[in-house]
Amino acid sequence: MLEGIDDTDWAALEHAYGSADDVPGLLRAAGSVDAGVRDEALDELVSSLCHQGSIYSATAAAVPFIARLALDGPGDRLALLWLLHGAATGTGPEYRQVRRAVAVALPALLGLAADEEPNVRRTMVWIVTACEEASLPLIPLLRARLVAEDDSEVRADLVTALGLLDVSPDLRSARNHALLSAPEPVVRRAAATDLLRTAKLPLTAALVESALDAYGAEPESADDMAHLWPDSYRSLTDRLMDDPDAALRAVERGLPLAWDLTETWRDRERDVLPWLAAAAVDAEDLCRVARVGAALEGGVPAPWLGPHLRSEDPAVRVAATHTAVRLRVPGAIELVLRLMEEMPEEAASLRLTPITAPGTIVPVAAEVFGAAAEPVARRVAARPRAEWLDVLLYFPAFAAGCVDDLVRLLPASAGVLAALGQAAGPAAVRALRTRAEAGDLTTAMALARLTGEAGPAMDAVRALSDSVERRTEAVRVVGELGSPAAALLPLVEERLAAPSRESRADAAAAIWRVTGRTHDTAPVIADQLARHGDLHRPHLGALRALTAMRLLPAAARPAVEHIASSRRRVVSGFLCDGSPHPDLEARELARGLLAATD
Repeated sequence: MLEGIDDTDWAALEHAYGSADDVPGLLRAAGSVDAGVRDEALDELVSSLCHQGSIYSATAAAVPFIARLALDGPGDRLALLWLLHGAATGTGPEYRQVRRAVAVALPALLGLAADEEPNVRRTMVWIVTACEEASLPLIPLLRARLVAEDDSEVRADLVTALGLLDVSPDLRSARNHALLSAPEPVVRRAAATDLLRTAKLPLTAALVESALDAYGAEPESADDMAHLWPDSYRSLTDRLMDDPDAALRAVERGLPLAWDLTETWRDRERDVLPWLAAAAVDAEDLCRVARVGAALEGGVPAPWLGPHLRSEDPAVRVAATHTAVRLRVPGAIELVLRLMEEMPEEAASLRLTPITAPGTIVPVAAEVFGAAAEPVARRVAARPRAEWLDVLLYFPAFAAGCVDDLVRLLPASAGVLAALGQAAGPAAVRALRTRAEAGDLTTAMALARLTGEAGPAMDAVRALSDSVERRTEAVRVVGELGSPAAALLPLVEERLAAPSRESRADAAAAIWRVTGRTHDTAPVIADQLARHGDLHRPHLGALRALTAMRLLPAAARPAVEHIASSRRRVVSGFLCDGSPHPDLEARELARGLLAATD
């Protein structure tokens, strides 16, 4: 069964843990009559040859022997076939070699496509499909199996496999349309999924309704199995998301796609808000509603928030108050004040999500309501807490009235004191200088903004022991302070050689801030946008920098035009903390930049 196993120089091959010289022994053990020995060996083979989806040179060499064990060995046939499927779908430099090895081994296994065990038949369908072009000669076999198969799940997988492999679009379409009336819901869903995958956009209403009917009859599991198929496969819900109107119809039919819809497509907040609100049960859900509400005019009652505002879970109550503020619900300011009085610790310290700043609900009230949030600012000034101080940035008169408290709360209050200017007074300047000269960069930056004394900030940067951190902080300090921190430019110039485009662009923007040079800085910033890929929040810095320069290099124009006009989100929202979606700022910056440079 394992003839020729010693003809391979296994020691010259590698698997996940190094040399593959142990693979022959593991393969022999996988064919042992002792079930315990077999199972242990198979676990080792899976971990070594298909480690978390990665495959290796030894994987290809082992495939013929794994196939023989699956066909004639005494062990777990299904587990061995799963290993072959993992090999065929794995990733790594050797993936073509491994997939070719599986395709070569496949003909000997085809009898298992009619095995008495349905899960074996299913796995064979997956292996055949994973070999893609090499399996095209097997299409007649798949068609015959579809006619003969009596297990609904195997039939559904055969429909999917034929959809992915069949080279006859007309035959595929006719078959799938006929199967929309199949008695098995899972088969109807597979047919609808393949019809959606191959249909032109926008999707027709009739096809969408048929697909949603099929989904409603079989809502479980199919999307969770997308990883079993080649990359050309698209799950039903994934394909619906390519058409925002189809996705909205799916939401209306009960599919939980409201959040995905607004994260994928722009200007859909009003459509999804009622659905997100109705589905909200915890703080994370409410943060999503808050984000959506931040994009809308708001100002209308939200009675559905009532139970959340009365929740015994502090996180839910804080998140509900945050949501009320973002939605500009009448009475939201009073809700914030009540939260500050009744749950001061929770309102100050809770993180609603891993990226939510503690106490964020109080500053958000000022951000959203401006002068109308004066009662909140008055409460903060009367009893300041470090987590709430940013609200005073909007109310400098209140901040000036509690300078002694702000000094006591350093370094958390450094930004507020810096924003006060001369109103901060000499005592605040002395306190900032003392901490700055002791090496605290936060207070040193505040001192520089307040008095123009950049020396302590530069000294704090130079004192950093880690060279990468030193250059990174130099970029930040120069970018924020400009010319007063010009002595740090040599460190910033070094950052232009950083491996990250984002780091190079930040350095270029800082250099421009001091020197005004654009001939060698704007192209670096433009390069970051021109090669944007999937944009994330840091790319906003490049848009801000070019906006400040009032310059749009030709290399960046296509990306900026795309950001300005795309119907899809361009900047990813990443984790949601209830703040406005960063894509909103990106679009506004891009449109402003185009208007300023056209």
